Amino acid sequence: MFKIILLLLFSFASLFALEISLQGAKENHQPYSTLHISDKDKFLCQEFKDDFDNVIKIVCAFSKSPSKKVQKLQNTFFEIDSEIKKDTFFLIIKPYEKMKLLPIVFNLSKEETLFGANVELSNHWMIVGYKENIPYMEKETKSRLAINLPFTSHDEKLPYVGSLDIKGNPVYIKRVGDVTEYLKIKKLYDEKNYEFALELVEDVLKEYPNSLFRAELLFYKIRIYAKLKENEKLIETAKEYLRNYSSDENVAEVLSLIAKSYDKMGINSDADYFYDRLFSEHPDSVYAMRGYIYMAEGLEDSGGTSKAQGIYEKILKEADDIDVAAEAAYKLGRLHLWNAKISEAAKHIEKISLAKPDIFMQKKSESIDMIHEFADNGDFVSAAAIAKALVAKMNYDDDEYEGLLKNIGIWLSQSKMKQEALKALNKYSELFPDGTYLEEVKIAKDSLFFDVDEDNETNKTSKLEMYNKLIQEYPKDRIGDKALYEKAKLLIAQKMFKGVLALETELQALDKVEYGDVPELIVDAAIGAMQEALETKECNKVLQLASKYQIDLSAQWDDGVYECAMKGADFLLAKKMADRNLKSKELEQRKKWLYRYIKIDFATGNYTNVIEASKELITLIAKEKNSAYQDVYRVVFDTYHRLENTQKMIESMSKVVEIYGESYIDSDRYAAMMAAGGNIKDTNLVIAYGEKILKIQKTSGSLAQTPFVEFALYEAYTQKEDYAKALDVIKMLDTVELKKNQRARQKYLLGSVLAKLWRDTESNKAYQEAIDADPASAWAGLAKSAKGL
Repeated sequence: MFKIILLLLFSFASLFALEISLQGAKENHQPYSTLHISDKDKFLCQEFKDDFDNVIKIVCAFSKSPSKKVQKLQNTFFEIDSEIKKDTFFLIIKPYEKMKLLPIVFNLSKEETLFGANVELSNHWMIVGYKENIPYMEKETKSRLAINLPFTSHDEKLPYVGSLDIKGNPVYIKRVGDVTEYLKIKKLYDEKNYEFALELVEDVLKEYPNSLFRAELLFYKIRIYAKLKENEKLIETAKEYLRNYSSDENVAEVLSLIAKSYDKMGINSDADYFYDRLFSEHPDSVYAMRGYIYMAEGLEDSGGTSKAQGIYEKILKEADDIDVAAEAAYKLGRLHLWNAKISEAAKHIEKISLAKPDIFMQKKSESIDMIHEFADNGDFVSAAAIAKALVAKMNYDDDEYEGLLKNIGIWLSQSKMKQEALKALNKYSELFPDGTYLEEVKIAKDSLFFDVDEDNETNKTSKLEMYNKLIQEYPKDRIGDKALYEKAKLLIAQKMFKGVLALETELQALDKVEYGDVPELIVDAAIGAMQEALETKECNKVLQLASKYQIDLSAQWDDGVYECAMKGADFLLAKKMADRNLKSKELEQRKKWLYRYIKIDFATGNYTNVIEASKELITLIAKEKNSAYQDVYRVVFDTYHRLENTQKMIESMSKVVEIYGESYIDSDRYAAMMAAGGNIKDTNLVIAYGEKILKIQKTSGSLAQTPFVEFALYEAYTQKEDYAKALDVIKMLDTVELKKNQRARQKYLLGSVLAKLWRDTESNKAYQEAIDADPASAWAGLAKSAKGL
């Protein structure tokens, strides 16, 4: 049975009667869609195909343009956009699946004669969107010699039925202006386009003052004012609504919003009046519960947090609506959190995460604040729960997505939810292979290895098999205990240390007198296991064993222990290894461990130690060429940078440049030098390192420091009154993609330097481009002022 479901219908009354109708249906369980485009005048539509004969777009051209902008439309088969070029209006249709263009030449309900028509112009075109096979049509190859004879039916006209609803009944659509506009208002409101929605409401109320939809229009106007926090206007409109439509179905919501607005304005008596009306006249409405939330918010604002908490708790117990309950739980969680009742707050966050996690995204800014508060108080599970809810509603290219995903993994790695942590960290690595936090993620992933149980399969001797049999047959018996003890000794002899450690609990439960050397057996097994792990570079095992058994291996293992400690971010253990090797009599060993000591102190923020140790290491390698430890000069610079010691930064950077020349690796350091030069008003310093960055960016193709470097160089050249170079450097940004505010700044600065060079025409053009780039920016304001001089 053929069914048509009307998805959207847009009509545009304009200089020409353009009508666009988009419909969807199914044939043989396969969905398809039809797009009808009609006008009173004939117009051209044309298919464009790729090399494989697939239709990639259809363009329709009109000699007239609509008076109103045609909004972009789409469904699962089409994307419909428009543009105007040289007084010609175009509709561009692009497919998500497949599509076919067909002219509608005949009206089957009126015309008797039909024939195959191949036309270029028509008043009505239809585009069919489909997945595999176009519905109701078959492809036939016709001979070029075939005759196109018309078919005429005088006796019986073809039946015609218009659009049907879901039950198969005809759909009658009356084109009423205020109906169409009302539907647009609802759509704009749902899309959170409140300013445009409000403007359209005002237009409709003015054009249709006696509209049947006046109550609905006023209602949406009230809701929009609530979103825009226009309390006075909301109150004025709500009074009109309540005066004229007191029995409307939306009265409860309006009462809640007007009461809230009075509350926000501090007019408590009027707020209480409308709250009383809401609670008494609509006690069972969901908006009565929302009214209680608004009342509690008002109490919070006036300092009555304890009363507000009581109301939220009452709502949480009595509310049947999940959205209201979630709102109350969110407010309670926030209150408890700010009152340092972390565990109480966490209970509410857990419930919301399970029942209504969307609310976190609805209150994104507050939710992010709560995330940091939980994390700062050590509740990483709650922080991660909120972050997970936000990430679930974001695209991976959103600004906060990368940082939140990283934090989820790192926070959960510090909880018992290790598997969830690993899942988040792996997802980060997959989505951001060159991510900002890749090193932190790697360290966190390495730390999770401590909690992974790993079993190595080894060959079992017949003696070992016997021990196992006795242990099973004589549990909690002297024979079984003896078999367990001997098994442990045998496993150590066969260097199967892990097997011993796996039996630690059972071994420790043995009789302390009879088996008094069990602790030594366990430590021996742990030492052997740690040495094996070092040889195979299984750092998670190394650190786990070192921590658990407090093992202090001989000096020959220090290199391996240090590497594993650094990999696992166990800086205390790493520093212990370095400390005991700093005074080595072998010069090469001493330099190596001194360098490692410096790296540890830098990672832990012990900058005073970094400086002192670096002096010693630099003395030891001063006469060496291409020393393995010359990277210490970079560490020294980074340390002075963190200490904001500009003079020492300058001194240490000169050595970095001497050793490494102009290196892409040092781009960030050059940028730091530019910033330092700006702070001390040293334009020569800014220019010297800015030019290095520009040269590196040119050869590498990377614009990592753009537009910072260009703006800083421009300022320096301008201060030196070298306007030609200032012009050259600011023009470099013409071909670089910038944010609106940055483009406005660049064009303003371009205009400014052109003015200094007496190139007024070009200067005014640049000022105008600054204004066009971001009219609301301060740079646009400066450009306007400069242009007016």
